[in-house]
Amino acid sequence: MEYNISDKAVTKYKSDCLVLPVNKDTTLPEGLPEACAAQIKACVKSGDFSGNAQQTLLISAPEGIAAKRLLLIGTGSKDPINIIALGKLVSAAVAAVNATGAANAAWLLDASLASPLSGEEQLLEVVRLVDAASYRFDHYCSSKKASTLTKWTFMTSDSKAGMKKALAQGKALASGVAFARDLGNQPPNVCFPTWLTEQARVLAKHHEKLKVSVVSEKQAEKLGMGAFCAVSKGSEREGQIIVFEYQGAKGKPVALVGKGVTFDTGGISLKPGAAMDEMKYDMCGAASVFGTVKAVCEMGLPINLVAVVAAAENMPDGRASRPGDIVKTLSGQTVEILNTDAEGRLVLCDALTYVQNKYKPSTVIDIATLTGACVVALGAHAQAVYANDDALSEALLNAGKQSGDRGWPMPLWDDYQGQLDSPFADMANIGGPKGGSITAACFLSRFTKDVKWAHLDIAGTAWISGGKVKGATGRPVPMLTRYLMNLANA
Repeated sequence: MEYNISDKAVTKYKSDCLVLPVNKDTTLPEGLPEACAAQIKACVKSGDFSGNAQQTLLISAPEGIAAKRLLLIGTGSKDPINIIALGKLVSAAVAAVNATGAANAAWLLDASLASPLSGEEQLLEVVRLVDAASYRFDHYCSSKKASTLTKWTFMTSDSKAGMKKALAQGKALASGVAFARDLGNQPPNVCFPTWLTEQARVLAKHHEKLKVSVVSEKQAEKLGMGAFCAVSKGSEREGQIIVFEYQGAKGKPVALVGKGVTFDTGGISLKPGAAMDEMKYDMCGAASVFGTVKAVCEMGLPINLVAVVAAAENMPDGRASRPGDIVKTLSGQTVEILNTDAEGRLVLCDALTYVQNKYKPSTVIDIATLTGACVVALGAHAQAVYANDDALSEALLNAGKQSGDRGWPMPLWDDYQGQLDSPFADMANIGGPKGGSITAACFLSRFTKDVKWAHLDIAGTAWISGGKVKGATGRPVPMLTRYLMNLANA
């Protein structure tokens, strides 16, 4: 999709469809011709349009403006709309425009500025939301339903320099989210650890400030990554520790660590067969790292960033780990594996130690589709945010509020640590049925005691389950990117 901004008057800008957000008071923007305004008011008076949330009304050959069609879309409120409502508004608008068969569309951004977001922030988010609503993954379909819509223009009288930057950042963020969704949606016979390595190297070729290195499974074993190798050795496909280094500034880096289990059978603790196909999404933490790195590169953020992806398949072959096995982690701590389906924390703990030892980051954030317990607790609306530092937690939660990619704070109390006790090792890899997402975070906290650290459990937000609508969401790329943008601005 091509995205542009224009400061032309609506009377002169030609498009196949002009989108005009209208609130419950039917407040119309300045500069709209009287004839067009009268047309809209007549529609309201007749009851054809009321401004209800996501209500649409298409007016063909609108009077006084150059667009072929005018799409009214209701904001559903007399008050400023928030980012969540804006997302629903954009989604409904994109669907309605697509239904017209338009080749290009324009959005009268000035008309939807009744929002807590500034004009620049709103443009950034609307670009990302339009792109997300237009997203399709039909790479493997022999019959593709191609959209005729290829261009969106955002009409605004706001500061041109600031809006140009916001447009560029919106496009970069949209690109990162789409990249994460593409990776997540790939079938597991295509997306496996070495394939992810190839994608990382392709990404690095396009960005001068980005470098990629790889720790092979054999190298990981020599280094002492016993927990990571306990998972990866059960597959014929070799595990990979993929490392991105983005040098946009000096100083200690921020580190992202992504769980990249490209398919999770559960190992010897085999999962039920129903919906097991969705275990291809168990690498969505890694996908969000890829997407965030891409967005940061395209924005050129002045930060120092290291990102590590722990990529492995969790398979039940003859070399797979068994319940009862004890492994030694890179940190020197030992783990009794009681359930091989609690593998995400095993690949992550060694990756967390590795990035701290080698790069001495100021902050570490890991992202993982870690527990079904998180889905039970928070559903599909918010990712769980755990942190050993209150300021870091608040920064991530605030980034989620700004972007609409929301998180929710979860406890990381010592009271839960005892559930991980093992009579045979330093800890067990599961803590029993109570507070499963919390005890998983407590497990990871044992490997991040000397650094500011946060853990995002995205098991409920990373993909949509079941039916024809299922697919990767690209979350939490918006939250992570906004966090890093805020960090760069500070």
